[in-house]
This record gives sequence, C-alpha cells and structure tokens, in this order.
Amino acid sequence: MRTVTGTGLVVAALVATAAALLFPILSFAGLSAAGTDPDAGTVATRSGPLSPLDRDFVTKVRLAGLWELPAGQQAQERGTTKAVRTAGDHLVNGHTELDRHVREVAGQLGVDLPNQPNDQQQGWLSELEAARGAEYDRKFANILRLAHGRVFTVVAQVRATTRNSLVRGLADDANATVLDHITVLERTGFVDFDGIARDTQASSSPTSPAAPPPVPPTPSAPPAPPEPATPSATYSLPPAASAPAPEGTGRAGRSHANAAR
Repeated sequence: MRTVTGTGLVVAALVATAAALLFPILSFAGLSAAGTDPDAGTVATRSGPLSPLDRDFVTKVRLAGLWELPAGQQAQERGTTKAVRTAGDHLVNGHTELDRHVREVAGQLGVDLPNQPNDQQQGWLSELEAARGAEYDRKFANILRLAHGRVFTVVAQVRATTRNSLVRGLADDANATVLDHITVLERTGFVDFDGIARDTQASSSPTSPAAPPPVPPTPSAPPAPPEPATPSATYSLPPAASAPAPEGTGRAGRSHANAAR
C-alpha cells in the first residue's frame, strides 16, 4: 500500500512539474501570435489586401517626389558640372512620371496623399537653397543619395511582402526609378560613401524612435485628389490639393523621360 501511494505521489509531482514548464511556453506562443498578426490594420481592396506597410509606402513615394522634383530642377540650373546637371534631369523626369503613377494608385486605393514635403525634407531643400558652387554639388549629391538609399530598402521590403497588385506595380516602378537616381548621383563623383554608411547605420540604430503605423482609411468620403508635384522656377513647394492632372500629362511625362534616357 505504501508503494502504491508513493508511486502516485511521484506521478502527480511529475505531472505538476510538466504543467508548470509548459504553461509559460504556451502562453508566450499565444502572445507572440497575437502580436505578429499579418492582417492587423489591413483592409480589403479590389486589388488585394492593403496593409499598413503598403499605405506607408504609397505615402513615402509621394513625399519623395514633393521635394526631389524641385531639388532636381535646382540642380539643373545650379550644378557646376555636367554630371550634377544630368542627375537633376533624371530626378525631374523620373519623379514626374512616378508622381503620376502614385496619384493614380492612391486614388484607386483610397489613400490620402500629402501635398507638402515633411519637416526633414523641407530642411534638406533649405540646406540646398543656401549652398553655392562646389559646396552645392557635394550637398546635392550626398543628401539625395542618402535619401534614395533609405527609400530603396523600403521599396525592396514592400515588393517582397505586399499582397496588393497595385502596390506591387508601384514598387516595380519605384525600384527602377530609385536605382536610376542612385546610379546617376554616384556618377557625379561627389558621393561620400563612408559618410552615407555612417548616417545609415545611425538611422537604423535600435535606440532610434519608431514612427507609429499609419491609420487605416475609413469608409467615409474619398480623399481630395492631390495636386501634381510640378517644380517651379523658384523651387517653391507644391500647392495644396485641387484636382488631378489630365491623363495626357502622364503620357507626355513618360515620353519626356524616355527621351531623356
């Protein structure tokens, strides 16, 4: 009788120990699954699921054109070398067409787009505005090369993970445009690759604050169509939203871009 009782106590102790070990593991697994839900914040569209990363990417493409178009036109006029002026040509041509594409995609997906560069981008434009001569060439090449490098990694991530066909097509277009701009900027001979590497590493540090995810669109009234990002002679920022450009503008921009290449 004592043997049976002792055996029962041993078995009960083993079961309790196993349960104590498994409970934290199962609980952690459940929390992890809930925290990595790929559909969190995702909305359904005709072209496939639209995730927060997709929406953020569409916004970033628009923001890139809002400041790189005037920066490119500025380089066309201020660049002291042919290579810098050529880089300006590529920026204007590439972002004219890419801006047309992103406005078209945003309209179909119901993504509201900005009509002004963000604070950092306006700071870059101000820095370029104050520079002259060889200093301008160096600042233009390095500021634009750093910005394009950051966007390039976002394009790759979106292209690899998006389930939305419209976003996938925009990522293909952005990939070709950004790679072309990186190439012509590096051909200027002014890019400081060591400085680019240091700045990129600093911006990706774990201590850097993470931006909050974009809010999913609500099924209310559609957003106002953004104004085409068109550079001006005085490098002013684009005006507020009013109406989208005529469809013929996109074809003209594409023909101009192809002719430039």
